[in-house]
Amino acid sequence: MSIELVQVQGLAKRYGDATVFDHVNFTLTEGEFVCIIGHSGCGKTTILNVLAGLEQASEGHVFMAKREVNAPGLERGVVFQGHALMPWLTVRQNIAFAVRSKWPAWKRAEIDAQVEKYVALVGLTPALDKKPSQLSGGMKQRVGIARAFAIEPRMLLLDEPFGALDALTRGTIQDELLKICAATRQTVFMITHDVDEAILLADRILLMANGPQARVAEIVVNTMTRDRQRATLHHDPQFYRIRNHLVDFLVERSATLSHGRAPEQPPEVRPGLTQTAEVIPLDPSLTTLRSQA
Repeated sequence: MSIELVQVQGLAKRYGDATVFDHVNFTLTEGEFVCIIGHSGCGKTTILNVLAGLEQASEGHVFMAKREVNAPGLERGVVFQGHALMPWLTVRQNIAFAVRSKWPAWKRAEIDAQVEKYVALVGLTPALDKKPSQLSGGMKQRVGIARAFAIEPRMLLLDEPFGALDALTRGTIQDELLKICAATRQTVFMITHDVDEAILLADRILLMANGPQARVAEIVVNTMTRDRQRATLHHDPQFYRIRNHLVDFLVERSATLSHGRAPEQPPEVRPGLTQTAEVIPLDPSLTTLRSQA
């Protein structure tokens, strides 16, 4: 049975007279992977920061496990686009610092075991005692992911963590993330600008209308099997139905739903099950939005 972990109710953010978003409503269930997609200025990063307790909303509430979120907490792990590693510490020490914050009474052997477990999950055991300056960009980002998982948060918040990586490295880390989430049943909320990435990773995809007065206009349920893989994703007819639906929203409908024209309670849709959907050849530039929330 699905357990509702997070409730976002009537969230709004205003700066003076400007309303970035309002009436943002959605939920996350335990073990669910949710992506949010939308154009620049719709407030995706602000929503993530409110979930993390790093920023306060102008209106509305966020509840996690029935307790209101109003400050950072170790039950929520955050990974940003920048790895934010301490350059004077090794991989082991960077992750151990976070583990010790979560479990201050743990002994050295317990901390080392926790660090080594999650470094192994991201495939970086040979780099345990290297400093960030000795690692590639992709490796640094893997350390950031391992650090977030190592504190065993109930929810993981990812702010476009792969955006600065090349396509090959990005694909490798996507695969690692899928494996870890499958093994740990981690609840994840992730910002991405890559349509294909969202379809690969997410159980549900939140589509944000354009600002001002942006809202979650629609929730797309990913009806593809959960054991989907990046290499074979495009062989499933549902992939193109979902992909076309997302791109159609981003290219056309998101603008028409700005200024508070999106519904306050977003409907759930399942475009992958629409048998009559046409496969539309797409310009690759349309599948990735390079912008900042």
